[in-house]
Amino acid sequence: MHVPYDLSRVRVLDLSQNFSMDSPAFAFYEGPTVKWQKRIAFEGVNAQYLGTTNHIATHLDSPVHFYDPGPDIAGIPIETLFGPACVVDLCQFGIGDYQIYGPEQFEAWEKKHGITIERGDILIVHTGYHRFYNEDWHKSVECPVTGVPFRGFDEPHEPDLPRSFLRHPGPQGRFAEWVLDRGIRWLAYDCIAADHPFNTNVRKARPDLIPEVEKAIGGTLADLMPWPDDYQVMHVRLFPRGVFHAENLGGRIDEVLDQRLWVGCFPFRFKGGEAAFSRFVAFVEEG
Repeated sequence: MHVPYDLSRVRVLDLSQNFSMDSPAFAFYEGPTVKWQKRIAFEGVNAQYLGTTNHIATHLDSPVHFYDPGPDIAGIPIETLFGPACVVDLCQFGIGDYQIYGPEQFEAWEKKHGITIERGDILIVHTGYHRFYNEDWHKSVECPVTGVPFRGFDEPHEPDLPRSFLRHPGPQGRFAEWVLDRGIRWLAYDCIAADHPFNTNVRKARPDLIPEVEKAIGGTLADLMPWPDDYQVMHVRLFPRGVFHAENLGGRIDEVLDQRLWVGCFPFRFKGGEAAFSRFVAFVEEG
């Protein structure tokens, strides 16, 4: 594969979500606080104080998030965070609200597009559910999620936080095993979490939705995503193996679907950090 050393021929696309004091936190997490400490009118300078958990907007989870030996954010080599990636759009396979996906969709994607997901690749999983996060900021194509009407490029996005947090698709444990078997370097997702929402503490937060979820997935959560064996499997099973992930991508991601390209995830060098806000970018070679 051609490595784009000549950056004059490369477009840099931002695949990150915005962050603000209105960025919502995950279940049982505290939301952000942004305070003005100084103002130009009075102190001659603008300065802010930020208080927040790490798992808001676009962020990178380090293995320390679920595996104490780590590495932490600072311990992940920068060269690991930059490299070749495959962007797999699951919408084309009809994967939508509450749906479960597995290796079969990714192998079907390889056959359909003639692209092989190679050992050492970064795997970007596109569900389309970034469109429902309130901090999504760019829309240049129609929403790819099944059943979402197109309202025009000049209309607001499709913010729907309950759908964003509660209804995005997710994998079973067998997908985590496939990731290890295929030698995926690390993963990135355009939805709130790498795991199915009802394979996280959302199951405890919204037990009233379990019948609706089980109807959608065609079986019981106890059978299809059993606890404790498969609890947050994309975190618990993969992080000890060094396969971490970024979550809540967005921005211009819809412009790079079903491609092989180079990407980079750039958190600040957070010593001891279990996660960190990140800028996620795609490098697209022109002509």
